[in-house]
Amino acid sequence: MSARTVIAVLGGTGQEGSGLAFRWALHGHEVILGSRSEARAAAGAASLNVLLGGKASVTGATNDAAAGAAEIVVLAVPYSAQRDTAESVRAHLEGKILIDVTVPLAPPVDRVQLPGGESAVLALQRELGSGVKVVSAFQNVSAVHLKDAGHEVDCDVLVCGDDRDARGKVVALAQDAGLRAWHAGALANSAAAEALTSVLIAINKHYKVKASGLRITGIPIL
Repeated sequence: MSARTVIAVLGGTGQEGSGLAFRWALHGHEVILGSRSEARAAAGAASLNVLLGGKASVTGATNDAAAGAAEIVVLAVPYSAQRDTAESVRAHLEGKILIDVTVPLAPPVDRVQLPGGESAVLALQRELGSGVKVVSAFQNVSAVHLKDAGHEVDCDVLVCGDDRDARGKVVALAQDAGLRAWHAGALANSAAAEALTSVLIAINKHYKVKASGLRITGIPIL
């Protein structure tokens, strides 16, 4: 397990964000669910705490308060809210790692869409500047089984970022969540992970499943 970390999950009341929060809390991290509404964040935290059953607990706060208190900030909001949410907490991001889970989805969601022909996460890094270490991860992980602590999620995590040490910390956090994760190179490579989400949605639709995933092969597992 990586060192105990204070993690703010902005969009933590959504399925993906709350699922990751649940797993990180179980593994001993201090997790704060962020939302635009403090009441909604508190309600989301209360629901997760019931699910955690006393084994761990999370708290809820506004996005601004959560980001200010955290060492690592996770952006788990829809693409339409990505930039506005990041901008609203920008003052708290300098010198921190921002894990962006954003996928640029719009109807039809089973077709790849890359605004401007590049990674949506890379575009956000340019806006925030080099003082914020943006790392892309978790785009291909279905939320369906994240809140089932006993379920092995059958999907690897591609971790992209321009700072190797920051990528390494996110790889470790993915492992803390019970996921297998890989260094996948520069932040620009996130375009591939973002695009794969639409591919997986198309596979889910065709084969009538809910949680298809991807595996990286050919690398010995230590």
